[in-house]
Amino acid sequence: MTHPIPPGTRDILPDEMRELRKLSAALLEAFERFGYGEVSTPTIEYEEVLARGDERGAPVAYRFFDEGGELLAMRSDMTIPIARLVANRYGAAEPPFRLCYLATAYRAVRPQRGQLREFTQAGVELVGVPAPEGTAEVIEVLAAALDAAGLTRAVIGLGNANLYPEVLARYGVDEAGRAAVLDRLAAHDRVGLEDEVNALGLGEAERETLLGLAELRGGPEVLGRAVELGGEVVEQALGRVRAAYELLRERGVAERVQLDLGLLRDLGYYTGAIVEVYDPALGHILGGGGRYDELMGRFGRPLPAAGFALHLERLHVAQAEEERQQATRADTSSASRPGTQRPDTSSASRPGVSGSKGDEA
Repeated sequence: MTHPIPPGTRDILPDEMRELRKLSAALLEAFERFGYGEVSTPTIEYEEVLARGDERGAPVAYRFFDEGGELLAMRSDMTIPIARLVANRYGAAEPPFRLCYLATAYRAVRPQRGQLREFTQAGVELVGVPAPEGTAEVIEVLAAALDAAGLTRAVIGLGNANLYPEVLARYGVDEAGRAAVLDRLAAHDRVGLEDEVNALGLGEAERETLLGLAELRGGPEVLGRAVELGGEVVEQALGRVRAAYELLRERGVAERVQLDLGLLRDLGYYTGAIVEVYDPALGHILGGGGRYDELMGRFGRPLPAAGFALHLERLHVAQAEEERQQATRADTSSASRPGTQRPDTSSASRPGVSGSKGDEA
């Protein structure tokens, strides 16, 4: 007899659990090397707290009433709970605050897409350091965490959450039109983006700018091409991205970063630089983050802030795939040398590595 579990959840057996613990420890050690201290917050929060943190409405899936009639919700990420924690527990302390976490979060799922309803995030929040210095520090920590996981080929995309809103406002696009375009960008839906841009009824130059910016990704040369497309309004919006990239170059991290001017994330608290981590071996997004300079003010303590979160389950799958590809390359190299026997080192022979870990959060 089989006893089912809810879609988007899963059991973890000992071998895989040991691998996840090892990966978690490596990530936390990387965070701590940069001076980040681990914190924990309740899995459940007052729904009003989560809603205050995201101006578009708290993206929570599970709400319920407690015995006193208060509406509670299960957190969907750690950024808003940590913003509340800093406002409550560090109200009289001098910033900056460097905090890290390893925690479960919960979101609504579409089971047919194999998404996880319950998943684990590992990340950091840097509160009290403005852009571009704070942005560069967070990305440097992110690069170190990916290295600690053995994902040296993972790409960090860097964009600006303010770019499209500022360009659309300059073009006189109304709120509904702006929201439609931004939703398509956040969904990485280029076909839908073109439809929404066409529906705005703008001139050909404005249309080409909006569609062209979304295709610009690469090194610092894309900033020049962006200014050629959009002129002064684009140049102003990208000033801090340029400054952050220069600081990353000084820190020796710029080679890990790809500028992506069409990048947008689906949370409403981002206000400046945004990042997304992409794994070329799997084609998965492993996590992301960015600046949220207005979020702390919603909890009574206005401070600049930035952070990121990595999905532990996705990192684990990417780690296994990276090991498999390394073994394949080693086998190919060995096979090219006469008299060399090829051992079986594929990830399929490792206990605890299964397709189920590829479920997206």
